Amino acid sequence: MTIRYPWLIAFGFGLLHGFGFASGLSTTGMPRAELPWALLWFNIGVELGQLLFVFIALGLVWAFKILQVRWPRWVLWLPGYTVGSLGAYWTIQRTVMLIRGL
Repeated sequence: MTIRYPWLIAFGFGLLHGFGFASGLSTTGMPRAELPWALLWFNIGVELGQLLFVFIALGLVWAFKILQVRWPRWVLWLPGYTVGSLGAYWTIQRTVMLIRGL
């Protein structure tokens, strides 16, 4: 399904994240009428931040390629393991919070 309809998977994840942000913003005491605009501008800021990160990362990759920098294998694996570990930690943390809240 992810290969055939990647937009559907991205939409589903985006929708779930949007619900999470909306519930977080609703606990701040923000008036409900301002919530859609706050979510919109928050998401625009997140997207711009992600684009900036990608451009910086691509610039570094390009520079390292020109300089012919050779990295040890563990350095190439480190970002993936870091992201995976953080994702697992946050999933476990939030699952425990949900279970305790019930």
